[in-house]
Amino acid sequence: MMKRNLLVIGLAGLLSACGFQLRGTGDVQFALKELDVSARDAYGETVQQVREVLENNDVRVYPGAPYKLVIRSESENIRTASFSGGARSAEFELSMMLDYEIRGAQNLLLANNRVEVQNYYLQDDNNLTGSDQEAAQVRSELRRELIQQLTRNLQQITPAQLDQLQQTAEARAKAEAEALEAARRTRESQVAPQQSPIELPIQ
Repeated sequence: MMKRNLLVIGLAGLLSACGFQLRGTGDVQFALKELDVSARDAYGETVQQVREVLENNDVRVYPGAPYKLVIRSESENIRTASFSGGARSAEFELSMMLDYEIRGAQNLLLANNRVEVQNYYLQDDNNLTGSDQEAAQVRSELRRELIQQLTRNLQQITPAQLDQLQQTAEARAKAEAEALEAARRTRESQVAPQQSPIELPIQ
């Protein structure tokens, strides 16, 4: 397993050295030509790389675009997959998850989704420095795969689909607002009118 991971990492490093960048997701074509992109960590590595992929594939990324990609959260989980002899080394599974939303006019939620990737690395107690380096390389490769998955998902979205989702979201929001207003009026009509205080004659 370690040899396989090192081979993948070595190939990734070789491709990077040859000028293969994030746009190398295959020069994908996006039906969407305008998109705003935001994240809780506005200057995080993931959101910066997502912007780069979009811009390198002729998507104009700017605040105020008709639709917005919101990276809500990015998380990771590590669990022990197996132990070797004497428990001096162990294989770990690293999972990374990214939750995102597409929002439209009036900040209405149009769609949400999650992408997730996993890989393994070896933790050797006799070579902690090397193990940490391998974990960091695997983590970097997984982030790249996350962005590739997200890119493929975005590639499948068309403006017509988002327009339809926008109409549906607006109709739902209007119905919810009308229901809340009706409930408010019902509550007000059920409140007993307050009686005026009785005025006693002055002696």
